[in-house]
Amino acid sequence: MEASPGIAVSTPDIASGQQDFSTAISRDYPLRPSDIISIMVFREEGLSMPQVAVSADGQISFPLVGSLTVAGMSPASVEQRLEELLEARYLREADVTVNVLDYTSHQVTVEGAVQEPGVYQFLPGTRLSGGVALANGLDRVAEPQQVAVFRQTESGMQIAKFDYAAVSSGAMLDPVLLPGDRIVIGVDGLEQFWQDFLKALPAFGLFTNI
Repeated sequence: MEASPGIAVSTPDIASGQQDFSTAISRDYPLRPSDIISIMVFREEGLSMPQVAVSADGQISFPLVGSLTVAGMSPASVEQRLEELLEARYLREADVTVNVLDYTSHQVTVEGAVQEPGVYQFLPGTRLSGGVALANGLDRVAEPQQVAVFRQTESGMQIAKFDYAAVSSGAMLDPVLLPGDRIVIGVDGLEQFWQDFLKALPAFGLFTNI
């Protein structure tokens, strides 16, 4: 006799990345290493940078300013900081515009019983279903109740299991993906430890610290 699938969580857990989101990407988006941004200074072509990548240590190098840590800052905050620095030293009224060109930091690994396993880039706000869609969906032998999401956090590794059929029908929350997430469809390829751990989880849809 098969075990009961457990409790499906119906209330979003903000700490687990299950908050609602708009299809529009917020200007409050915190920049991350590897993101690519543009910095335009009005009427100062020599200071403008059409494309610059945030380094692995979260910094950019800007003319007349030097190195500036931008990781964790929103584009609007970077605009304000650059205007302050430029006005303090070089320009009377600086007008800076910062835009995100490419969310390169946002990558998810999708593996197991999907059509095209791999590492995919995604936009902020993409949910689990979107990550599976990037891999062209489940293959015909996939078992929808065997979906796991692994997530590395500051407090360590977290894991959650999902019933993908319930997610697809709207009966279970479709969690927001975070950079570095790993989606595994089917547990056959997992080590026995992970298989046992997933079976022991009492509920679907909640991230649990290991």
